[in-house]
Amino acid sequence: MKLGCCYFPEHWPEEMWVEDARRMRAIGLSLVRIGEFAWSRIEPEPGHFDWEWLDRAIDALHAEGLQVILCTPTATPPKWLVDRMPDMIAIDQHGRPRGFGSRRHYCFSHQGFRTESRRITTALAERYGHHPAITAWQTDNEYGCHDTVLSFSRAAAGGFRRWLAQRYESIDTLNTAWGNVFWSMEYRLFDEIDPPNLTVTEANPAHWLDYRRFASSEVASFNREQVEILRARSPGRDITHNFMGFFAEFDHHDVGRDLDIATWDSYPLGFLEQFWFSDDEKHAYLRQGHPDIAAFHHDLYRGCSNGRWGVMEQQPGPVNWARFNPAPLPGMVALWTLEAFAHGAEFTSYFRWRQAPFAQEQMHAGLLRPDGSEAEATDEVRLAARVIEQLGPQDAVQAPVALVFSYEAAWICGIQPQGESFRYLELAYEWYSALRRQGLDVDIVEFGASLDGYGAIFIPSVPIAHEAQVESLKSASRPILIGPRSGSKTDGFCIPEGLAPGPLRDLIPVTVTRVESLRDGEIEAGDGWSISRWREDVTSDLDPEFALSDGRGVVYRQGNVRYCAAWPDRKLLDLMVMRIADEAGMDITPLPDGLRLRRTASHIFAFNYRSEPADTAPLGLGEPLVGDSTIAPAGFAVWARA
Repeated sequence: MKLGCCYFPEHWPEEMWVEDARRMRAIGLSLVRIGEFAWSRIEPEPGHFDWEWLDRAIDALHAEGLQVILCTPTATPPKWLVDRMPDMIAIDQHGRPRGFGSRRHYCFSHQGFRTESRRITTALAERYGHHPAITAWQTDNEYGCHDTVLSFSRAAAGGFRRWLAQRYESIDTLNTAWGNVFWSMEYRLFDEIDPPNLTVTEANPAHWLDYRRFASSEVASFNREQVEILRARSPGRDITHNFMGFFAEFDHHDVGRDLDIATWDSYPLGFLEQFWFSDDEKHAYLRQGHPDIAAFHHDLYRGCSNGRWGVMEQQPGPVNWARFNPAPLPGMVALWTLEAFAHGAEFTSYFRWRQAPFAQEQMHAGLLRPDGSEAEATDEVRLAARVIEQLGPQDAVQAPVALVFSYEAAWICGIQPQGESFRYLELAYEWYSALRRQGLDVDIVEFGASLDGYGAIFIPSVPIAHEAQVESLKSASRPILIGPRSGSKTDGFCIPEGLAPGPLRDLIPVTVTRVESLRDGEIEAGDGWSISRWREDVTSDLDPEFALSDGRGVVYRQGNVRYCAAWPDRKLLDLMVMRIADEAGMDITPLPDGLRLRRTASHIFAFNYRSEPADTAPLGLGEPLVGDSTIAPAGFAVWARA
């Protein structure tokens, strides 16, 4: 695995570039990402390109043997372009313009901006497509950041109508699919249909789902335009995009199909603070991040691009954008780096090289402080580089367990959550975390992907289950666990004939007759476990495998298939994981809180997210090659696999 950093030569005097490149190389870096926000310096006036500074910056990096990932700068269109096309900006759900003055101020559907995007991408590719320093390209930057996937502009409305006409062909078909007879919502023409925002009350959920599908397809097609240009003019270079954490506003699998390598931006402390984690977890993992945050995304994005992935931005210190921004516990930057290595990353790149002394991100730490002195993380990068060199290349192996992930499921549960706390991403994460607590490695796969070779299959929720996808599950002989709300909707966001779980009833004979959501703090108890948030009434000739204390069924089983009709707590998840692992003949290793394992073909890695030492002697792994059997807080150890 290579190590790199994100660098902004345009932020610093040119006389610093050569010394920066030398210092990068000296601490073990070999890769540098540049250019993602540089449009105004590349083209300061319409049609006038200033390449000389960028030529010299790339040459300075290349002279030190550093490889360059060059970005298309479309995430930050310059002011002169916005002034020329003021309608290119996105409009938010409340009808407000997303104006100039920060970043991501464009609408994916605006054809004029798409023309400009292709033009600047072409210019860059023609200039640097064959430069020996360029090893890869990054398209744009963090698609959808700051809630910019959904735009409600005039351009988006027009694109949506065309998308609907192509999808449904006739307006009568659309009216029937959406159930528009309800509330007299029927349309005569596709041109009558507006985006689903600004309605008096809740818009038709089918309208919302199709709008999300449309918006996701716009992201994918926007990215594809750049990819096609880069492939034609810079052959032999990898193409990537940097995805984000806990972000499901577009289908990353669709975008990933056009990439060579998927990357993501890893900020474990910021994500712990910003998302659903409990106050106890935020306290326990304040300076480490929850032990499954990074791993979840490593495995998710590895499944978005045929197994090739990397970390484009790794947090090296406090960030600037969370509600609270603590510093990592000493050792965590090295731990995060080695954990990416263990999950098969091709590179990890730190954001950023030097902390900026100006503008919005001046409170975001880098490997260097603004004055050029080394920040705390730099020695940890040196340590990680030494361990990577010591261990050598790591070959990935298929995990024993597949967790099926659906972006469409996230949209459906968000459109009609039915309960305020029903969050698909959290449910998927909790199931993933349950597997990791038992020491299992996990592959996160798209619904409908091949499941060959997996010992067990976990499906947290898949509200829409197509016949072809169900057929792929029928052919799987290993244990399958299916979660709540699965098969509960048709492709047009309607309750299926015969009720939920719809086509999944071919796998297990259960029928969901009623659902209810429970307010926060309300739990219903079983034998040493409980459920919360969501519960389904199920009729079936099967006896429940797990039932509440009042006898109501929660988990049903037929053969190798189980259906869980509730939001399970961690104790019930652990019980199901252990039972399924036993049936599948998989070895599990129950782990103490905060300790996690990851295996490659040749090594076993252990990572201690605890704030106290972790004794690995009970795991029976022997003496480690790297580290100690008692792992310090924010420490790691590595063993050779037998």
